[in-house]
Amino acid sequence: MTSQSSAFPHASRGEAGPVLTASLAIMLIAAATLAGAWFFQLALEILPCPMCLEQRYAYYFTVPFAALVALAAARGAPRGVVLAGLAVLMLAALGNAVFGAYHAGVEWDLWKGPTDCTGSGVDLGNAGSLFESLDKVKVIRCDEVQFRFLGVSLAGYNALISLLMAAIAAWGMARAARR
Repeated sequence: MTSQSSAFPHASRGEAGPVLTASLAIMLIAAATLAGAWFFQLALEILPCPMCLEQRYAYYFTVPFAALVALAAARGAPRGVVLAGLAVLMLAALGNAVFGAYHAGVEWDLWKGPTDCTGSGVDLGNAGSLFESLDKVKVIRCDEVQFRFLGVSLAGYNALISLLMAAIAAWGMARAARR
């Protein structure tokens, strides 16, 4: 592999490069966002609706894929390969930003959302306590906001975080293309 075709011509001297920086930043942001989502769910008992759970899919993809792009960049993979990796990360983040904005619009009653819901998964036990157990089920609707900070819901923050990750990927691609 020639230094012209690798993502980092000076990788042997330890130069990180924009692709490595961008992919590691995206990976850390996605991992922190997932950790935050699980903290809200498990520690604060702010349960996710079905759309909230679907928005996590992009993060579940992004964390390992960004790590793979970072590893490829650090090992001097061809520039086209790592730029394509950043492009995939950017598209995943942009798609998730659109989905988060759609969900936020559903929460603000700007448009109708899906009608399915989810509950807490209470053990119904025996038939005698069935009605008592049903009273404990908490159904989470996609159009009801459980938490807002500075007027923005978690779906809104997902859109903003996803846009940030897309911008970082675009920055990494632009900087690497100029080298």
